[in-house]
Amino acid sequence: MKKRYSIGFFCFACCALLLLTAAYQLSYRKAYERVERLEAQLEEAQKQEEKSISADGTAKKESGYYLKEKNGYIVVYLADGETFYESTGILAESLPEELREEVSRGKYMATTKELYGFLENYSS
Repeated sequence: MKKRYSIGFFCFACCALLLLTAAYQLSYRKAYERVERLEAQLEEAQKQEEKSISADGTAKKESGYYLKEKNGYIVVYLADGETFYESTGILAESLPEELREEVSRGKYMATTKELYGFLENYSS
């Protein structure tokens, strides 16, 4: 009779262990799915945030630069002609007369390469 109880107790312990393992697996899967959902929502929110970033003012895709004279020196402005880009140490007096007139009206340079080529030629 004792052997019968011990076999029953052993079967009960195995069933209880099996149920605990199954319950743990189910809770683990649910928690894992919840974490995946939250990560997906967070990633989607970050994408939305990246899409909706805005800056003050109006940015244009225009490229180019304007050379103008300011206080006797050549100054570089962005394509809008008003936004300061770079100050140079080139005196306006050191430029040839016709180039000085162009610069006083605002000489347009289409590319950065063209701009720095001009600055290298007249800075020394």
